[in-house]
Amino acid sequence: MTDRGPSETVTVLSGATVITMDGARRVLADGAVAFSESLLAVGPTAEVLAAHPGADVIDCAGRVVLPGFVNTHTHLFQTLLKGLGDDRVLSDWFLTMTGPSAVQLTPEDCYAAALHGCAEALTTGTTTLLDFMYVHPRDGLGDAVAAAMSDVGIRGVMARGYMTAGADVGAPPELVEPLDAALSDAERLIAEWNRPGSRVTAALAPCMSWTVDEATLRETRALADRTGALVTMHLSESPFDVEESMRRFGMRDVPFAAHTGLLGPDLLAAHCVQVDVADLDLIQESDTKVSHNPCSNLYLGSGFAPVPAMHRRGITVGLASDGPASSSNHSMLQAMKFAALLHKGVHRDPEIMTAEKALEMATIDGARALGLEHAVGSLEVGKRADVVVLDMTNLCTTPVHSAVSSLVYSQRGDEVERVYVDGRLVVDDGHLVTVDEAEVRSRSAAAAAGLAARAGTDRFAHREWRSMVGR
Repeated sequence: MTDRGPSETVTVLSGATVITMDGARRVLADGAVAFSESLLAVGPTAEVLAAHPGADVIDCAGRVVLPGFVNTHTHLFQTLLKGLGDDRVLSDWFLTMTGPSAVQLTPEDCYAAALHGCAEALTTGTTTLLDFMYVHPRDGLGDAVAAAMSDVGIRGVMARGYMTAGADVGAPPELVEPLDAALSDAERLIAEWNRPGSRVTAALAPCMSWTVDEATLRETRALADRTGALVTMHLSESPFDVEESMRRFGMRDVPFAAHTGLLGPDLLAAHCVQVDVADLDLIQESDTKVSHNPCSNLYLGSGFAPVPAMHRRGITVGLASDGPASSSNHSMLQAMKFAALLHKGVHRDPEIMTAEKALEMATIDGARALGLEHAVGSLEVGKRADVVVLDMTNLCTTPVHSAVSSLVYSQRGDEVERVYVDGRLVVDDGHLVTVDEAEVRSRSAAAAAGLAARAGTDRFAHREWRSMVGR
């Protein structure tokens, strides 16, 4: 499916507070951004308007203009599972709810879920999203996700995941694939989507340490080196991950990934909650990137990643929502606030994570984590025109003393007014213009109900009232 191109008309967003996220981290109090498919000018309103006579000018007084958020880790199929996995640790959450649901997925389910999830993302300001699609009980699921990304207009990375082991500890056998079949399908998707200028691309995603073996990681590295595709993997998300890696391989999962050659600048390690100092040494030395998922890690009781320690080492850390079965939505606005507050609280240090750093993780650091910093993540001339306009005039965000502080701490989550991807308007007045929102919601609701009924997970939707869970 081909990507639809934007109009060649030059658009100027004028009179805004422009948060550039460029190298100087400029914040322009009366700024403007000019673009077509790519960014043509970023600067004071008067200068930009003078340089682009005849442009389509949009008055953005009272608005903040910034680069679109980059969500470095989610699972779009989980859009259909919201609310079914409450109050469970990760291993139980997967083995009793997520895994059985995944076994029943159809291409139609995955398309409906991805369309809804990408719509959620766009309307909350995310323009680039990595989907870690790790379950393939039947053919065509990855294709359905990529098609939905293309249709809705988001910049997407469809990471073709695979499990090649894990049945011995409860992974549904239907989800365990022969390695050659999984990699053959991944290579097919890479060949189909990873072309110059493509807005949607494919990546490689061995799932987690207890669902792979050594050959899986070694062959993944070989395929990544041959194709240039990004690699992503869950690492040290929960104690179970580390314990199972010790049992299976005689070492923790980060050293095991290093042993197989998987670590490297093209690897995005999701979570890294349970890492120790030696793990951080390996991540730092290999220039492996990290995806921080604060909402999901708290929801599942997994703990918190030592992100400040990563920052001190110069490790690139992007921000993410994770799948909505463990974070309940795809909002990066929510993820930014949680990321900033979580680390202040657990370290009892209000300076350890700033609003500015949370915004960096959600934009330029996220782009760097995906290897896309040359194209997105900041408003700089020549980069793709992935631009978000937020209305900051509501009662929660006003009065605005600091645009970045208001954006991270004061927003309600519905401030996103306009979104452009490759210069194409995809959200206007807070609503999608690429697909019908009512149809998206109706389609995903029907798919969610059908999936839960087939999987038997609908029993988790109806439970007795619990004010406290005893042990």
